[in-house]
Amino acid sequence: MNFAPLPSVDVAAVPADGLVLDVREDDEWSAGHVEGALHVPMSDFVARFGEVTEAVAEGRRAYVMCRVGGRSAQVTQYLVQQGVDAVNVDGGMLAWDGAGRPMVTDNGNPAFVL
Repeated sequence: MNFAPLPSVDVAAVPADGLVLDVREDDEWSAGHVEGALHVPMSDFVARFGEVTEAVAEGRRAYVMCRVGGRSAQVTQYLVQQGVDAVNVDGGMLAWDGAGRPMVTDNGNPAFVL
């Protein structure tokens, strides 16, 4: 069985208005996340799949992100199998933070990657 290579992009290639899909758990999200990202923890993913398909319905690409790229790779593979235009963000939130891309918190505290 052949698997197509997983589509992935560098953090620098994520457009400022891109749909970032954050699949980290609640505590990781609370510590810091991309402003405007859609938060669907991997543990809830199948149950909340409809939210994801709604968000990408306008033909948008989903930029899937976790802490370093492992969980998001699994989710990206699942989305691609479902016919969703999705790419894994290489290096995840650690790479995002390392590249100096902006992060926010919901409580106003300084954002960091947990």
